[in-house]
Amino acid sequence: MVAEATARAVNDMTARWASVAVGERDTVLTAAGVWPLLALLAGPATGLARKELAEALGTGAEHAVREGRELLAALTAADGVDAAVGLWARRTLTLHPEWLAGLPPAAHGELTGDPTVDQGALDAWARQHTNGLIERMPARLAPDTLLVLASALLVRTTWTEPFDEFPARPSEGPWAGRELRVLSRFGPEVEQVRVHGTPAGPLTDVRVAGDNGLDVHLLLGGPELPGGEVLHHGVAALGGGYPTVSGTALTDGAGPGLGVTWVPSYDGAPSLSLTTTRFTVGADHDLLERADLFGLATAADTSRGHFPGISHQPLAVSAARQSATATFGPLGFRAAAVTVMPAAAGSVPPPPPYRAQRISARYDRPFGFLAVHRASGLVLVAGWVATP
Repeated sequence: MVAEATARAVNDMTARWASVAVGERDTVLTAAGVWPLLALLAGPATGLARKELAEALGTGAEHAVREGRELLAALTAADGVDAAVGLWARRTLTLHPEWLAGLPPAAHGELTGDPTVDQGALDAWARQHTNGLIERMPARLAPDTLLVLASALLVRTTWTEPFDEFPARPSEGPWAGRELRVLSRFGPEVEQVRVHGTPAGPLTDVRVAGDNGLDVHLLLGGPELPGGEVLHHGVAALGGGYPTVSGTALTDGAGPGLGVTWVPSYDGAPSLSLTTTRFTVGADHDLLERADLFGLATAADTSRGHFPGISHQPLAVSAARQSATATFGPLGFRAAAVTVMPAAAGSVPPPPPYRAQRISARYDRPFGFLAVHRASGLVLVAGWVATP
């Protein structure tokens, strides 16, 4: 089980990263793939690098390696999630046994010094641990690379209730005139739709439940609300940060994309009609472009070493990158990421005797999504759909 404090720390990094990385284009990111690597580096770091890494992680450097290892173990144990760590080092680089002993079970390989050979081995590892969704390691190796630390994360679930799929062409909004693959379903799960009262206005959140303890939350803010803010507030709402109205307590127009009507019914039970679009989004991130956010500003200074707990030989972070992809379809969701730091008809019935509440939620313009481990509230993947 993911520790509550660790889940909060990872979600906080997700919110901060999304708020600055999500713009007007499709993107997907996973702090759950970055946080463990930073934790494994924070423990053996020294000086300002150690302080910055600990601040970015939101935990103490003295127990960061243990917490990173525990998070990876919890992810691996979670149904629908696979997590792996890979470590490769030059034969000439002597690694401290104490640090190696604290790492999770890893594919501890050797770098030959031939970038072509080594790159091929690392790319194969990325494909293997993401079921081919990520075809190559996001960072290219250099002849002077001494050590590579990488993580892979694979997330997949099948909806408890599948969607129907059909083509459609919106008549208005930013997707007007485009041929879309629309997903639609109808059912009684009205409590899956919520509206959060955020400082930026109401935020509509529909939870699409998977059959293995994973959910995807679809997030729709006001038309002018930037994607980064939608995701930032969506993560905060998961932690109970805002007042929330859900299900039958909702009224017409209470949130973006929501309508509430009363319709004839045979049993009087409320219902939810959800319409969205299928999507596949992908993104590559250079973490050093936001080095301060990840606590890597000092650690990336290659003029000196920062990790005496890894090796007596001076080491610095020469690159930090992530490649990620996510697909939302009629039957389920899957996402993957690799993060690397070198150094998913009958007879006519009688008229209905009742009237029942029907809530309709439509996602027919850019929206955000969060893939969440239901039991812990840990955000595994976050993204923005600008182009379905």
